[in-house]
Amino acid sequence: MANTLHVDVVSAEESIFSGEARFVALPGEAGELGVYPRHTPLITRIKPGSVRIEMADGSEEFVFVAGGILEIQPDCVTVLSDTAVRGKDLDDEKANKAKAAAEEAVKNAKSELDLARAQSELAIMAAQIAALRKFRQKR
Repeated sequence: MANTLHVDVVSAEESIFSGEARFVALPGEAGELGVYPRHTPLITRIKPGSVRIEMADGSEEFVFVAGGILEIQPDCVTVLSDTAVRGKDLDDEKANKAKAAAEEAVKNAKSELDLARAQSELAIMAAQIAALRKFRQKR
C-alpha cells in the first residue's frame, strides 16, 4: 500500500507543481478538503485560496489557486486552475497593487456584471494576500 499520492497543480500556462505527497489540503466549494492516499474518487470545484501539499519528507509546498477544478483518484490528485502561483513566487507588492485596482473597480462598477466581476477579482486578490501571509508565517 502506497503512503503517498501523486499531486499535479496545473495552470492555463504551465505545470506549477508535480510530485509525491503524504497529504493535500485545499479550499473546496463547501469548505476545506483534506486528501490522503487511497481517497475516494471525486471531482469538484475549488475556491480561490491556497493548496497545501505535505511532501513525503514532511516539508510543505504552498500553491495559490484562483479557483478551479479538483480531481481525486486513490493514487493521484490533479488541480486545474486558470491561475496558479507557487507560494514562494507570490509577490507582496504585486498582490497589493492588484487588490487596490480591484477595490477601485468595485467602486467604479457601472452594472451588476461589472460589479460581480470586480468583486470576484477582489476575492481572488484577498485570498492571494491571505495565502501569502500564511506562507510567510511557515517560513
